[in-house]
Amino acid sequence: MLAYYLDLARRSLARNVGLTILMILAIAFGVGASMTTMTVLHVLAQDPIPQKSHDLYNVQLEPRRMLGYQAGQEPPDQLTRLDAETLVRAGKAEHQAIMTGGQAAIEPGRTDLPPFFVDGRWTSADFFKMFDAPFVAGTAWSEDDDLHAARVAVIARELADKVFGSIDAIGKTIRVEGTDLRVIGVLDAWRPQPHFWDLNTGSFGKAELVFVPWSTSRELKLGHIGSVDCWAESSDSLALGASCVWVQFWVELHGAERVEAYRAYLEHYSDEQHRVGRYERPVNVKLRDVMEWLQYRKVVPSDVRLQTWIALGFLLVCLINTVGLLLTKFLRRSSEIGVRRALGASKRAIFVQLLVEAGAIGLIGGVLGLGLAWLGLFAVRHQPTSYAELAQLDLPMLAATFGLAMLTSLFAGLLPAWRGCQVTPAIQLKSH
Repeated sequence: MLAYYLDLARRSLARNVGLTILMILAIAFGVGASMTTMTVLHVLAQDPIPQKSHDLYNVQLEPRRMLGYQAGQEPPDQLTRLDAETLVRAGKAEHQAIMTGGQAAIEPGRTDLPPFFVDGRWTSADFFKMFDAPFVAGTAWSEDDDLHAARVAVIARELADKVFGSIDAIGKTIRVEGTDLRVIGVLDAWRPQPHFWDLNTGSFGKAELVFVPWSTSRELKLGHIGSVDCWAESSDSLALGASCVWVQFWVELHGAERVEAYRAYLEHYSDEQHRVGRYERPVNVKLRDVMEWLQYRKVVPSDVRLQTWIALGFLLVCLINTVGLLLTKFLRRSSEIGVRRALGASKRAIFVQLLVEAGAIGLIGGVLGLGLAWLGLFAVRHQPTSYAELAQLDLPMLAATFGLAMLTSLFAGLLPAWRGCQVTPAIQLKSH
């Protein structure tokens, strides 16, 4: 029966080519604009580590002076170096990672390859376990390496290929900022987006290519990239005792009980810092998991959300226009519908027939809308924004494009189809 209705739809659409094209274009432009903005929003708002995003927590403490204090104020987004190193030594979480971003000069020692700069991460051993970093060769450094500032490094596959010509780099030496470090691990291509563990170096930044133990980075005074917020003068804002926040600290905690226990530990730690006179403001501890952290930091740009709402509004306008066009088309066929009803067709059969016709328009509009969405995303990828290259249609959004086109056209066809099936056969036969 469906094949019969599709054949009737084909004949009907062919009889009114101009009207058919208008309806298809209305659906296509509405779907294309909506799916372009919705795809960008989908990419930017996705969970970067869905397998454990509810187990990873960013730590915030309040070490600042009372000057400028306001009740209800959020603590800084980062920690002081002293606090972060104290917490990582205490080891109260299942896993914990102290870190900051940096940039380092790589000296390949080859005449055909001059020195170049790469983004790096100075962190602790648990970083790789916590964030599920994929190794293709070797492994991470140990806690003992952290303690003794071992001259080791983990590098990305891209850097291994560039410097050594392959991932066969384990045991080889790479010169970082004038110091030789032994390569003990090579990471596969890995770039979670957003770059949630350090939003200070860019929410959708480039992949980090070299990883060095935290203690090693401090001994070698490797450079820092990101924000530094100080409330007291210091000759070195990155020094251990400096009154500056610039270090990220993440912990892995499984289950609500472990989270509450760690929160209580942080509150107790803050109380101790009050007693020794180091903290002045009231205790203010925050533990946010990955998605809470991204929402708090407003990682998705407000203009992207605004564009999505505007595009959905445009889709609604297209939907209303399609309803009007379908209503006009179906009512023009009152005599045809009246004859079918007189020959025994039920209201339900007429309703389904007209709805199939609306669905056919949606299917064609969806194909065209997919092309328009692809062009829209192509334009987005050429914009000067950090997330531009991420604007790609994946399988879920591809399915959503056709789903939206079909849903829109069927919804637009409900009222016209219902009005069409209400035609009284006797009146139509008498008038003809």
